Amino acid sequence: MGSRLWLTGLLLLATATANAAEEISWDELLPPELRELQETPLPVHDLSLLGEMDAELGDPAVQMEPAAPVVQALDGREIKLPGYVVPLTITDAMEVEEFLLVPYFGACIHVPPPPSNQIVHVRSTSGIKLRDLYQPFWISGTIRVEPMENELANAGYLIDAASVEPYVY
Repeated sequence: MGSRLWLTGLLLLATATANAAEEISWDELLPPELRELQETPLPVHDLSLLGEMDAELGDPAVQMEPAAPVVQALDGREIKLPGYVVPLTITDAMEVEEFLLVPYFGACIHVPPPPSNQIVHVRSTSGIKLRDLYQPFWISGTIRVEPMENELANAGYLIDAASVEPYVY
């Protein structure tokens, strides 16, 4: 009986470990051959710098690469990725449940959208209050290589039924 209980516990631990989200960086969304070539702007925490980024990056209405290559090996992996929210829909309760996750503040709004392989289309399991959109979030879930076209920007990836938690830095 003791060995059966031990084996059950070990199996549960293995299952929990297998289902745990792997923390990844934005660079991992780029194919390896592009990681040294494609430069992603660093996150902006000082909003006074947005004007400087506009001048440096160009027209905020034009996406850098709307059909950038993606990493097929990511498809189906449980991941955890930090980023900023660009709302796509707002509920009657003034919450965002569907959005684009981007690597830096202001993308798609104040500065040009990054390449599509640096944008994740997210549908969350809970809403994010509009007043909280200026902070970064951790997004966890199963990532899919699934392109999405939107008037704001194209995304190369999707996380559906994502969990959302504030990013603490």
